[in-house]
Amino acid sequence: MLSKKTKYAIKALVVLGKNTDKPPMQISKIAEEERIPKKFLEQILLDLRNAGFLYSKKGAGGGYSLNKDPKDIYLVSIMRITDGPIAMVPCASLNFYHKCDECHQETTCGIRSVFVDVRDATLKILSETSIADIIARENTLITSL
Repeated sequence: MLSKKTKYAIKALVVLGKNTDKPPMQISKIAEEERIPKKFLEQILLDLRNAGFLYSKKGAGGGYSLNKDPKDIYLVSIMRITDGPIAMVPCASLNFYHKCDECHQETTCGIRSVFVDVRDATLKILSETSIADIIARENTLITSL
């Protein structure tokens, strides 16, 4: 299941992506618009800034803005920053691999085999879906009402 941290990160990036032509947004405005607890959002935005996705400006007229084009911010990167591994079991992870303690033979483990397939399918979607794609989907959904 998608963690609240990841969901809130994506929501914040979408809002900022929709406002790329406007001045930086204050945390309180993002939090209010997206119904995200402000303190939690502060930590999420700091993580995203440290990862190079956001620019922050202090003082009057300050706030956050995207440091990259929305089409260059992929869900896979956001999820790894906010939650770590994409794989559901550690032995199937590409970047956070860890052998399962109870496993006798990884190469013949059916559970691992299935979850490697799940990881690969998930990675394909997350690696090909950007913040711009989510914005476009939202616009399509709104116009189809």
